[in-house]
Amino acid sequence: MRDSSPAAYIHMVQHMIETCLTFNMSKEECMEALSKNANINPIITSSVWKELVKENKDFFEAYEQKLLKNEPMSKEDTNQMIQNIISGSSAD
Repeated sequence: MRDSSPAAYIHMVQHMIETCLTFNMSKEECMEALSKNANINPIITSSVWKELVKENKDFFEAYEQKLLKNEPMSKEDTNQMIQNIISGSSAD
């Protein structure tokens, strides 16, 4: 990673969380996967996840409902929601 600034690190973690979402992972599963596979402290993943939830309440409410019902979101729905996240975060 060239840019080792805290903002770049947070952006990288956000991107990894978005990837977890495409695999219909829960917050806990994502925290475990990033800890195990990318050596990301679960506290960091949790903090970034919480910020994403704050900024994208509608998406995460729908996402959590799908997980609770054990009905994974379709890849198309998840990708569309992630595009909305990306569009929203690039407007900042």
